[in-house]
Amino acid sequence: MRKPLVAGNWKLNGTLASNRQWASAVSPPPSVDVVVCPPAVYLPQMLDVLQGTQVLVGSQDASEHGSGAFTGEIAASMLDELGVNYVIVGHSERRSLFAESDQRVAAKFTAVAQAQLTPILCVGETEEEREAGQTEAVVQRQLSAVFDVADKGLWQNAVIAYEPVWAIGTGRTATPEMAQAVHKTIRDMLTEALGEDSAQQVRLLYGGSVKPDNAKALFEQNDIDGGLVGGASLKAEDFMAIVAAAEE
Repeated sequence: MRKPLVAGNWKLNGTLASNRQWASAVSPPPSVDVVVCPPAVYLPQMLDVLQGTQVLVGSQDASEHGSGAFTGEIAASMLDELGVNYVIVGHSERRSLFAESDQRVAAKFTAVAQAQLTPILCVGETEEEREAGQTEAVVQRQLSAVFDVADKGLWQNAVIAYEPVWAIGTGRTATPEMAQAVHKTIRDMLTEALGEDSAQQVRLLYGGSVKPDNAKALFEQNDIDGGLVGGASLKAEDFMAIVAAAEE
């Protein structure tokens, strides 16, 4: 059995005061791994206020470079030194708004995994791609770019989040059956690339307007092991309701 994982992606949100309030209100059960990914400037604060709790801290991004003349970038080794555990790579907003290619995402995945951090690799199709029947092809293309450069050993602690781009922040959600179908495709790809045993160990998350009222039905699917939660992760009460759905 894969342990459920619920990760909150705060995106460009948070304040010192609201972050402290959120941390004081979140107390997950040990049966669910819980991660919060605040903006980078708040990582030290969240690592401090969440120390000794069940909540781990993740970064929303990391550079594919280890050091050098890359103004504004943050290396995976720096995140590791802080005490960060997880790193989101390839979020659809990074791909679309900041023009990150499949190859750059693959390089980031490799850098994060080599730093002994857990990458949360995001894949997913746009509305136009889904309507054109290209969902499976898009997900396969995005994953294949990572398989091409990341050794099998780097997948040992990896997490994959399927996030249909058309469902992010729109209030629209893939039905549980739609989401499971894509998760099954991802699991099959992992099996082909890594072997059955290794593929069964990789946790697959659904991301795309996950809310307290739809989380349970999504998490009941065979290949959905939790969620990558955006807007609903900003409210501690809603986030804890989603964690509770994962525990069930």
